[in-house]
Amino acid sequence: MEIPDMSSINLTNRPELFDFEGISMTHYFTDNWEKVKNFQARPDDILIATYPKAGTTWVSYTLDLLYFGNDAPERQTSQPIYMRVPFLESYIQGIPSGTELADNLPTSPRLIKTHLPVQLVPKSFWEQNSRIVYVARNAKDNAVSYFHFDRMNMGEPEPGDWNTFLQTFIEGKRVFGSWYDHVNGWWEKKQTYSNLLYMFFEDMVEDTGREVARLCSFLGLSTSAEQKEKITKGVQFDAMKQNKMTNYSTIPVMDFKISPFMRKGKVGDWKSHFTVAQNEQFDVVYKQKMKNTTVKFRTEI
Repeated sequence: MEIPDMSSINLTNRPELFDFEGISMTHYFTDNWEKVKNFQARPDDILIATYPKAGTTWVSYTLDLLYFGNDAPERQTSQPIYMRVPFLESYIQGIPSGTELADNLPTSPRLIKTHLPVQLVPKSFWEQNSRIVYVARNAKDNAVSYFHFDRMNMGEPEPGDWNTFLQTFIEGKRVFGSWYDHVNGWWEKKQTYSNLLYMFFEDMVEDTGREVARLCSFLGLSTSAEQKEKITKGVQFDAMKQNKMTNYSTIPVMDFKISPFMRKGKVGDWKSHFTVAQNEQFDVVYKQKMKNTTVKFRTEI
């Protein structure tokens, strides 16, 4: 599949946020909604689901190497990750939509990514019993990463300064809605849907090899120890940050002069952003929002 020419895309005006089925969204993720809603999943599809900036590209690339790392080396050097793992709900004039890219994927299984909250995922994924890998990241680091992403991505609403952004994040007024609802909704789904692996960004940072092995086990892959080790090295943050096929440097809507797409990939970077007062306020809200769930996060490792 050709890499689309994105140079003509005009994204000088940042999109407005609006309410879509109870979730904060921009038109880039709702303009193609009929096709998203009616998307036909297959039993061997693997859906990679996350709240934005929680490790999506990391897991996408890991899965791509696990399945296709050996048979198509040119795939790794000529096709950016967003072509290999289409973003299902994305719809930007001038480039193929996520549903079109997914429908035309030549690979089996198809790897597809989404940021949709669980209730908006196309029904066919559940009907086909497709496998789903969900990645969650602690709220504080997720907020910091999302802030820097919104600063450099002209396809996102204006983030304002850090304090303004943090308030909107707490209120769930960022694209794809509330972090709390997102991680909790998917955690609930895991209790009744057995083909869902729920992973944590912090676990991946702590021991990437262990998490690669968990993925293999969930997907029933008999990957050799040598291959697992090679993949674990290939998906280390610094390797991916240098790799033009995974670092999103080929997308003109992102201004790398403001911030790179892959910034730090650390656990605990929130400490250099949150003031004491912000942290105290955040903890109060967090406790309230997370009181009815059993999912537990680590804000440092």
